[in-house]
Amino acid sequence: MADTADTRTPAQIEADISRRRAVLAETLDEIGVRVHPKTIVGDAKARVASHIDHTLGRAYVGANRVVSDVKAQFVDEDGAPRLERVVPVAVLVVGVVGLLTLGTRRRRR
Repeated sequence: MADTADTRTPAQIEADISRRRAVLAETLDEIGVRVHPKTIVGDAKARVASHIDHTLGRAYVGANRVVSDVKAQFVDEDGAPRLERVVPVAVLVVGVVGLLTLGTRRRRR
């Protein structure tokens, strides 16, 4: 059988117990903070906000890419408008607006 005799003095044992109590109290305080309802709600809010920020960031990048792609269809590398593409679209828009205006005027009569 192994020798289990403790060679510490009573003062050393008391100091060790005091140290262990302090560590245990700190651990319990930390657990109390982690399971407190305000902490749980705050963590949940932070996760949701992070997810929303991430989603909005991705949406912004996607929208920016679409705008850049559309702009590239109507403007050349030097920034000058591509008239062969701008003019037909402008005529189409004017035609649609004109048809809508005529339709509105006919309904009013």
